[in-house]
Amino acid sequence: MIARLPRDPADRTELGAHYENLNFQLNKRYIWDHITGLLLIYPSCLLHVIESSKDILISVLRDLTVMQQQPDCALMEAKIVFMFHNPESRLFQQWSYKVLDAGQITGDSKGLEEDEANTETLVCSVLSVLQKLSEHLEITKKVLPGSALDETPELIVPLKVLDSLLYRDELQSPQEYMQMYDSPLNVNIEFGQVNPRNFLPNV
Repeated sequence: MIARLPRDPADRTELGAHYENLNFQLNKRYIWDHITGLLLIYPSCLLHVIESSKDILISVLRDLTVMQQQPDCALMEAKIVFMFHNPESRLFQQWSYKVLDAGQITGDSKGLEEDEANTETLVCSVLSVLQKLSEHLEITKKVLPGSALDETPELIVPLKVLDSLLYRDELQSPQEYMQMYDSPLNVNIEFGQVNPRNFLPNV
């Protein structure tokens, strides 16, 4: 999930604390569903990777839709980039968040013309960087990616890619996704129906 932040967010760590508390509550409710993932909080947007069961993913989206109804909501124009329920393998061992400074987000988009690239290419580029980060964590035996991102900023998803995705109408908002989920029609709402590990090495 990606979302835009206000021009001058008061305290970006509050977003991390909010999701840290939400995950704690969900872990108590769904004791058998372990939550892993990564929340990257950029100066102007965020990228939230959540790896868990469908019930928890839906709970996180419901929380976001409620949050966005608040007048002082810090998340704007949220989009769902990729949805895959119960992946066979996870990219991260735990859930954590990282507040990024402006000097850390100089990641190279490798010549990708974000404005011209199609949405699928942009989504795959996001997943590819996350896959490389996961592989780096395995090699370095690190559980949490915070220090790895400090040492290797090229493993941070480029901000330009996220900015471009925020303008893509093909991506659903959490509200649109939940409307379809709550619809009485039996619609398959899982999109991105491939295991990321199956195709990311070829991206």
